[in-house]
Amino acid sequence: MVQFTRPDGKTVDGYLVEPPNKPNAPGVVVIQEWWGMDDQIKEVADRLAQAGYRALVPDLYRGKLALEAHEAEHLMNDLNFGDAASQDIRGAVQYLKATGSSKVAVTGFCMGGALTVLSACFVPELDATVVWYGNPPAEFVDAKNITKPMMGHWSMQDEFFSPASVDELEQKLKSAGVEYEFHRYDAKHAFANPQSDKRGLAPLQYHHESSELAWKRSLEFLKKHLS
Repeated sequence: MVQFTRPDGKTVDGYLVEPPNKPNAPGVVVIQEWWGMDDQIKEVADRLAQAGYRALVPDLYRGKLALEAHEAEHLMNDLNFGDAASQDIRGAVQYLKATGSSKVAVTGFCMGGALTVLSACFVPELDATVVWYGNPPAEFVDAKNITKPMMGHWSMQDEFFSPASVDELEQKLKSAGVEYEFHRYDAKHAFANPQSDKRGLAPLQYHHESSELAWKRSLEFLKKHLS
């Protein structure tokens, strides 16, 4: 665990994983699902570190974790998304850059995907974003402020973030001239989370083939834009 400073001077705890023998590697800020900074999202950071990136997970819930959906919904609803994107996530990007990473991307899942889209608008220091099946309401996305490449992975059977809302986001990006690539998968929400099937929620389902393909695409995208 490390502690970093937000632009407003407040501090945030985070889980940092360094890649083996690469002290000045590019960085990736990893944004949690609505469950909080649990072991699964730490494993995402571990996986990115094994791929050669300094991975930092900011603790957006300040130590709180949800075990059930109603707890997760309560924590998510209490979160100020604008503050999380412009302060917590921006502070995490700035921390990685100040401690050795010349380039830093942001990636996030579900709620973290929506925050990743917002960070593309609010964090000028980032160099790329990878969004996983989560997007904010289109009216909160000022696409003209998105100046760095974005990749998106979307579930075609998503009951939380509809394919129509993804199409609307894509049109906004296209109209603003944003460099982006979206990939759509015939899978349910949270298809890249191996814990999805254990949550007991029908709209969530892990899908190995889609997950591995999305990871392959993501690593290729990060290599292209952070190397």
